[in-house]
Amino acid sequence: MKNNNKLNTLLLGVVSIILFSCSKEKEEAKKKDETVSIEKPIEVVKECDFINDDWPASATLSTTLSAGVGTAADAILMNDQNIAINTFWRGISVAAPVFRFVKNGTDWKSTYNAISYNTGKIYYGEGIFRDAKSKDVSNLVNIMILAHEYGHQLQYAFHLPSEKESTARASELEADGMAGYYLRRGYGKSTYSEIVTAYNFAYEIGDNKTTSSDHHGKPQQRRSAVRLGFLLADPINAKLTATQFDSKFFYYYDGVLNASYRMAKPEGMSDEGHRLIMSKMKELQRIKSGKMSDAEFFNLD
Repeated sequence: MKNNNKLNTLLLGVVSIILFSCSKEKEEAKKKDETVSIEKPIEVVKECDFINDDWPASATLSTTLSAGVGTAADAILMNDQNIAINTFWRGISVAAPVFRFVKNGTDWKSTYNAISYNTGKIYYGEGIFRDAKSKDVSNLVNIMILAHEYGHQLQYAFHLPSEKESTARASELEADGMAGYYLRRGYGKSTYSEIVTAYNFAYEIGDNKTTSSDHHGKPQQRRSAVRLGFLLADPINAKLTATQFDSKFFYYYDGVLNASYRMAKPEGMSDEGHRLIMSKMKELQRIKSGKMSDAEFFNLD
């Protein structure tokens, strides 16, 4: 969800903070479509007066949340979910990304972002955490954003997405889909109405700057992407690896974009699972085109 010009979408647990001297060396986040592999996260991250050029010079990293932003329990929840999402996708043999909050006083706009780095780190701004929690006190929106950012970690590790575009849209929509997949298959939300508040947030931070290299997908496209991820997570389907998810997601999502109603079953998809997705193609196309009302979207099963 890296976007330095737009508010968008996205923690290691509460441990002792160790301070180090810091240099102003830039830690550059590679573009999502570069073929790089995730590095093993270092065990301790510097707590500095300068993070990198993605954040204000006055911002700092922290393992805790500021008063008025969240509680110790919130920080623990996010840390636990960082580990749980990693275990869901990659098992216990691969270390979870280093996770830190980014603080900058009460200048919430300056930390309204969550960024996933190819060096095995996810930095999560207090501004976006605070707003997301205000929309759902259970932190479901924040868990969705975290699952989206972890999707970028999978992209770094497995050289995804397989579809390349001139903008960031493909990687962002796939990360939306991966988050939808996790909330159902990993976090246990069995009905779409249980998570629709979280995914309406993805809609809200979509953009229409289709010629910008940082275009993340139109609002309605982001809605349809998370819906497709949720459908792929149906228990009638076998659990997908990251690369399998990539293959199935783009196979069906290209059908949505092209308004295809008849598609052959892709390899590795069950007959029942394929029939389910195909039965939802008109629905997905209505979401993508913006023709589905909010009331109908919020009550999908």
